Amino acid sequence: MTFLIGILALLSASAAASMRSALPLLLIGLLQGELWSQVPLLSAVNPQVLVAILMSWSLFELFASKRLLGQRVLQIIQLLMTPLVGGLMAVTVVKLFHVEQLAVWPIWFTAGLGGLFAFVLKLVQVGWFFRLRGIPLWWVLIEDLLCVILVLFAIKFPKNGGLIAMLLLWLAVRSSTAWRQWSRRRQGSSEPFSL
Repeated sequence: MTFLIGILALLSASAAASMRSALPLLLIGLLQGELWSQVPLLSAVNPQVLVAILMSWSLFELFASKRLLGQRVLQIIQLLMTPLVGGLMAVTVVKLFHVEQLAVWPIWFTAGLGGLFAFVLKLVQVGWFFRLRGIPLWWVLIEDLLCVILVLFAIKFPKNGGLIAMLLLWLAVRSSTAWRQWSRRRQGSSEPFSL
């Protein structure tokens, strides 16, 4: 049972990383009490410097995501950073839960699983951004709130967070099918009329 809870926590943390880059890392460091001692790579950085960097980047993400130009810049940066942040979040959550079955996996496998999950969700978000030519403000606010909730759930209520993450994956799969149908309809309407 702890194995399944560890997987759900891993998915919840990775899903949060698909929405914002710095905010999940900032939250997980502040919530665990030992700051970033359990986070690979970040444990080597001075915590005061790390708080300043993550706080600044989180504020930039929060404010830039409300404007179209800021969304464009963030989509590119977050698409590049999502696999790394998703991997860091996955490894951190596994270390926090002390899940023996997951600890047997190589660290790169856990990081790869979390990074891949976050990257898939981020690709769908980028697709929606370009299809809609910008993300509406109401969706950005929901995304901010959902990012915070997923980090909290990954630590406190991993079952609920994992279920939300699985729901997001299901929506991503449904979106890709809708895009394929939309693309086929569009290609069909652009072909010249022939007898």
